[in-house]
Amino acid sequence: MQQVYHSRDIQAWEQRWFAKGNSSYGLMQQVAWAIAQQLKVLFAQHNIQSIAVCCGQGNNAGDGYLIAKYLQQAGFDVCIYANDLGASHDLHTAYQSAKDRGVTIEQGFDFKRTYDAYIDALFGIGLNRELTEDWQQIIQHINQQSGLKVAIDVPSGLNANTGQPLPCAVVADHSFTVLGLKIGLFTAKGKAYCGQIHLIDLIPTDPDLTAIAQLSPTHINLPKRQAFGHKGSYGHVLVIGGHAEMGGAVIMAAEAAFYAGAGKVTLVCDAKHHGAILARSPNIMLRDIDQLSQSEREALINQVDAICFGMGLGRDAWAEQQFGQWFDAMNQADKIVVLDADTLWFLAKTPKPLSQHTYLTPHPGEAATLLHCSVNEIEADRVAAIYALQHRYGGVWVLKGAGSLILEQQLWICCAGNPGMGTGGMGDILAGMLASLKAQFQQRIALHQVVTLHAKAGDVLACNGERGLQAQHMNQAIYQVVNGE
Repeated sequence: MQQVYHSRDIQAWEQRWFAKGNSSYGLMQQVAWAIAQQLKVLFAQHNIQSIAVCCGQGNNAGDGYLIAKYLQQAGFDVCIYANDLGASHDLHTAYQSAKDRGVTIEQGFDFKRTYDAYIDALFGIGLNRELTEDWQQIIQHINQQSGLKVAIDVPSGLNANTGQPLPCAVVADHSFTVLGLKIGLFTAKGKAYCGQIHLIDLIPTDPDLTAIAQLSPTHINLPKRQAFGHKGSYGHVLVIGGHAEMGGAVIMAAEAAFYAGAGKVTLVCDAKHHGAILARSPNIMLRDIDQLSQSEREALINQVDAICFGMGLGRDAWAEQQFGQWFDAMNQADKIVVLDADTLWFLAKTPKPLSQHTYLTPHPGEAATLLHCSVNEIEADRVAAIYALQHRYGGVWVLKGAGSLILEQQLWICCAGNPGMGTGGMGDILAGMLASLKAQFQQRIALHQVVTLHAKAGDVLACNGERGLQAQHMNQAIYQVVNGE
């Protein structure tokens, strides 16, 4: 399991290390040496000879001065671009070390020529304020250069904990993050700025260091099926939704449930969609949502292993009535329930206590509705948002988006997936997969594993390109990933 940390915990860990008598400058030297050794290999692969190192005013800049020194010693053509030094003694020592080695140091960031690579050592993980206009211009100037971009610790301008630019950040091809992985590298907009992430792990962890999250493993093996199994052995999924004007979402959810391995799927929706559903998937069992009595609803709920509810339900008076009738019956039956789409809108209007068997999968817009705030507030701190959702409603949560967050007993981050998955219907596919896999394996499969399988299916679908992906084409990719690729 790869642990992910908040910057304050990394900084506190570092200070505990120094309090034991370890040298702060010695650690700076180790960091710079370790990064320089990896850069030598990377630069050889890209045939890079000339390097501009951009240094700010803190200890991150100290790393930059020493990296420049070590790269020049290794025979690279190196020039440092910097402004006035800050107050740090270690920074001044590193500056003098590079100067004594004969590394050229230019004042300011007006590059004298083009370089094969640009190393960003402007700001470290402590940056939590909006950049001044001068720094924004410097960062934009770096981004405009054509060479390979390398960030030290985190791309300058990126909040290490929220993954948000402040308001711009260096767009790196590679980020060499120091001591521990920072959560902002993996969620929100962080993935767009970090490129390939390399961990420079130099000092032993101590008992006081606590991770804020873990990266969800991408290697997932589902149990093999038993030779004597039958359709009743692999879970029965109930899909509920499908307003008269919205039939596609429930079809995609139901088909995804089958392709993820469910033995049986029953779909309850407006009868006008039944013909289209049977033409596509005659193995789906159908019921007319408008012809069920309350006792019939309860009987259906009691027959199945998992329910996904809300796809294409709508938000009119009819939908509100359906929400009330089905939701209360589900809660009383204590079933595995996946709430998505329009059910989240009704839940926000009339909050109800949720059990630990209830799984909710909002995107940022739905999360904003549930928390009565703006999407910008959700995206400004996704970690705080998902904890707020669980605190307010209970249940188990996925906050979808780049670097989806999953809150079960702890916080997980999904690292699979791609921008091509930002298209209508992908959430319906996830809901169907989640209900299916929970119906089959109950507590033997974790929510973060289901989210990762969904993301990996999206990566399979995007193998020939991300633009133009369609959710209805996910089925064969789901079939592939749940069978071990």
